[in-house]
Amino acid sequence: MELESVRHFLKGKTILVTGATGFLGKIFVEKVLRVQPDIKKLYLILRASIPSSIAERMHNEIIGKDLFRVLRDELGDNFGSFISEKVIAVAGDVSLENLGIKDANLRKDMLEEIDVVLHSAASTKFDERFDTAMRTNTIGALNVLYFAKNCTKVVILLHVSTAYVCGESEGLILEELFQMGKSLNGFSKLDIDFEMKLVENKLNELKTQNSKEETITSVMRSFGLERAKKHGWPNTYVFTKAMAEMLVEHKKENLPVIILRPSIVTSTYKEPFPGWIEGVRTVDSIAIAYCKRKLSCFPGNSKVVIDVIPADMVVNAIIVAMVANASKCSNNIYHVRSSMRNPIKYMNIADYGYKYFTEMPWMDKNRKSVKGFKLLNKICCQHFQKRYLEFNRKVRAAMRLVDLYGPYLFFNGVFDDSNMEKLEMAAKQGGVAMDLFYFDPKMIDWKDYFIKVHFPSISKHLIK
Repeated sequence: MELESVRHFLKGKTILVTGATGFLGKIFVEKVLRVQPDIKKLYLILRASIPSSIAERMHNEIIGKDLFRVLRDELGDNFGSFISEKVIAVAGDVSLENLGIKDANLRKDMLEEIDVVLHSAASTKFDERFDTAMRTNTIGALNVLYFAKNCTKVVILLHVSTAYVCGESEGLILEELFQMGKSLNGFSKLDIDFEMKLVENKLNELKTQNSKEETITSVMRSFGLERAKKHGWPNTYVFTKAMAEMLVEHKKENLPVIILRPSIVTSTYKEPFPGWIEGVRTVDSIAIAYCKRKLSCFPGNSKVVIDVIPADMVVNAIIVAMVANASKCSNNIYHVRSSMRNPIKYMNIADYGYKYFTEMPWMDKNRKSVKGFKLLNKICCQHFQKRYLEFNRKVRAAMRLVDLYGPYLFFNGVFDDSNMEKLEMAAKQGGVAMDLFYFDPKMIDWKDYFIKVHFPSISKHLIK
């Protein structure tokens, strides 16, 4: 596999990005703009209630973020004009045909100009409503595929999935494609069209009954979990992402497609600066609950390996994989992971968390704990009942985190990374600047990273 210079590949290219307001999406946008200012154009598909609010949303949720401060400092007064020239916000929705792009002239221009498509848009809630997850994760992936196939110059579609589409499998998890229609448990046939029809029928049934919105949400969440578990997946998110992979592979025809499966994505390791994070992820949810004393320990199997990977390494892997596979009809799947080459056990993360949050504790504004309030409430004849109930509600919410993330806290698999290792070797041999496009997890000192970078970043940005 020959690999030309990544910067040379990006020069003059037009890239379509879905999910640009997401964690990985905006890091990708920042990285491309910073390392190759001669990129021709980035089209960002953004949802908005009215088209006129698209520019505002792009600024508030992407360009205006602290993530872009390095690029902003480099360009100075030219930052605004540079962004205006290179980045085009497009009102759209991946769950709709033609990505919901209503402007026919704009759509025509995009189909003629786009060289690369990065699909990272997803609903990542593990307990999302089945209809929402199906529209965004499964149907959305199919709509992006169809749009990419209509692009006259496109050289590759990069589909971002998740390593946990494997469900609760154990042992070595290979970088393999799913067989169309095969359930994870092998007990039942998975008919994706039937699942889509079930979702539609269930939703119509609830609306016909004039159900309240909260009732619809509750029912559709439970329904999604029920269908996922029937076919062997632990939650709606990974179920709908697995179906998306099946459809993309089954219907891609001659379009070059690669699937990237990141594990648990954490704060940036090095670029554009260490510790940038946005949104709460699996490990972070537990750490935050522990920090705020909603949990007295880090729940989970202390002996299992937790596969985490910094976000900037994921984005670098995406970019290098893009260059390596452009215009090639390969079936490459990449686990963007750490468990094979630099494993870290859950007990280590828990120890690092205990050390950091003991030395740098977080206290609520009243410096009270749940147990303290319970005792005080009893002594004072329920005088603090309202406050106690509020704290108790938070505890129940924290325990729900344990139920929600249980399959990952007790996961007994290790992700094979043979394809990623081949990609790294090809990149080195092809002269890629690996100090700029690094993605080898062996370079990470986990203790240093968690105590000096990741936990401080979630304390600063996520704990409120």
